[in-house]
Amino acid sequence: MSWKRVLWILWVANFCTATGIGMILPFLPLYIEDLGVKDVSDIALWTGFIFSAQSFTSIIFQPLWGSLADRFGHRMMLMRAGIMGSLITILMGFAGAPWHLLVLRMTNGIFSGFIPMSISLQSLVTPQEHAGRAMGTLHTGSTAGILIGPLIGGVLAGIFGFRMVFILTGVMSLIATIIVGVYVKNDKPQKKLEKDHGTKNKGWGEMLPLVPIFVATAITTIATMSIQPIIPIYATSIYTGVHVELIAGLVISISGIGTLISSPILGRLGDHFGHRTILIVSLIMCGITFIPQVLTSSIVILLISRFFLGLFIGGMIPSLNSLIKTHAPSHMQARAHGLNSSSRSIGSLIGPLLGSLVSASLGFSYVFFITMGLLFINALFVMLNRSLKQPTVTIDKEEMSV
Repeated sequence: MSWKRVLWILWVANFCTATGIGMILPFLPLYIEDLGVKDVSDIALWTGFIFSAQSFTSIIFQPLWGSLADRFGHRMMLMRAGIMGSLITILMGFAGAPWHLLVLRMTNGIFSGFIPMSISLQSLVTPQEHAGRAMGTLHTGSTAGILIGPLIGGVLAGIFGFRMVFILTGVMSLIATIIVGVYVKNDKPQKKLEKDHGTKNKGWGEMLPLVPIFVATAITTIATMSIQPIIPIYATSIYTGVHVELIAGLVISISGIGTLISSPILGRLGDHFGHRTILIVSLIMCGITFIPQVLTSSIVILLISRFFLGLFIGGMIPSLNSLIKTHAPSHMQARAHGLNSSSRSIGSLIGPLLGSLVSASLGFSYVFFITMGLLFINALFVMLNRSLKQPTVTIDKEEMSV
């Protein structure tokens, strides 16, 4: 199949999946409160644990699913992740206590990985000179879903309650799975590629040059996820007017607008100037945007700051995915993206726990300062790692305008 055709099919599927995710995750603190937890510190702690639970099991299983995708094809793994994720999410709508959500999120981590697997498939079929463009465009699918999801979730939660939102989220994930099952053909498994091209799998040792990318991914995710559990609570501490759920959703979503705008542009600039350069600049600028967020007492300033945060987040994730595409062997792309997904899971495990514990013990402002520090440290780490340099590709003006 054409890489562009695969790109747009996966874009739609990722959009559906991410919309479903965006409909529930930002409102976990409010759902936990609805389940009977009333103390703000307890809500923050439960939110951190539930956020991180899926990541705990994902760390172990993502490389396994990646290895199986290399051997048997990505389509089967995408179907597996989508169907199981849909069923588990629907069950979350019937939770009777916070620990039910915790167990279900851990179970979901075993079978999750739809979006990472789609990134791996797109990376496999895309020519190197278009990697940044493809990764950036694909990222806008999940970003658009995360952007729209909280707004839809906020409206639906206000009308039908949180439980119905979980059921609808499961349906959205199932739609994404059906789209892939119908329109995406299975790729050649690893053994077939080795036979065709005369290559031989040398094992996991081939992943060692990618370790700096995995480390950078983990630190980036810790930084961005540490703030997630407290953003809805932080927004409602600043804004006390009507339609609190909708405003909380807007605060979360507005960074997605920035990412949606910038991700394809920064992806193509990465193809031209190098994804390492774009990553460094994005990390530094993301850190700077947290300064007005922590200092403000105005919901307007918070919204503007988070929009600019989203602009530079648009240069981080696609750059890391493109670096994987550049440095990973072609017959181990799924395994490489699986390990990178595990790195994100490590960050998603540590980040929310860190944010929740710090906010509960020291206050919201310390979470922002820690996040800034992690982003600056990561920028320095990437800057000092010359092994992440790559050949740049000349892109003419006509292509940049497409």
